[in-house]
Amino acid sequence: MIAVMTSEAPSMNVAAGGGETSDRMIVDYLRRRSAATIADLVAFTGVTATAVRQRLNRLMEQGLVTRHSEVVGRGRPTHRYALTPAGARSGGNNYDLLARVLWEEIRQVADPTVRQGLLRRIATRMAAAYRSEIHGQTVRERMAELVGLLAGQDMPFDLEPSNLEQPNTLPVITALSCPYPELAEQDRGVCAMEKMVFSDVLGENVKLSACRLDGARCCTFETSDAATT
Repeated sequence: MIAVMTSEAPSMNVAAGGGETSDRMIVDYLRRRSAATIADLVAFTGVTATAVRQRLNRLMEQGLVTRHSEVVGRGRPTHRYALTPAGARSGGNNYDLLARVLWEEIRQVADPTVRQGLLRRIATRMAAAYRSEIHGQTVRERMAELVGLLAGQDMPFDLEPSNLEQPNTLPVITALSCPYPELAEQDRGVCAMEKMVFSDVLGENVKLSACRLDGARCCTFETSDAATT
């Protein structure tokens, strides 16, 4: 099951070595105040102004923090930093728990026809969120765009060459790790959901040609007509 891209705030994608923790400290500080200056953040974090600016620059690049200037008297303008709407939404999101609970409720639907119809509607809604960002004219282009969108959500999908030795063979979409391993181990319906979403986004019938649950190295998705460009 892949995440709906329109509802998720950007994650803090920073280098290792405590960077994510220190950046989150600044975000949490700004949650409690409408805005803060460099001096405010230096006093709060106990690090240098240069270090604070580096963290703020990272957060601004990620779209989590914005900066505006205030002019008081004839002095130099003061820069104040505040959370963007995306920054306000970041942190505290327990999507993994929500996904597990929702999936368990779906599994409790006794009527197979009703359950399949529900999965179909969910897949259609999820695909619509991605399709609005897909503009490729060919299947190959759309596959590349889809993988790029997933990568932007920290979802490890990749395009790899197909094993078919034919000209113009399309690549395959490979899940380098399962986004919901616990769900997939309990119910392969998660894999069916992904196939539905990919099919809707690409405008082609997609099949699961290899699966980790069957001992494969990675889960692999390919179009039914793999030689079509």
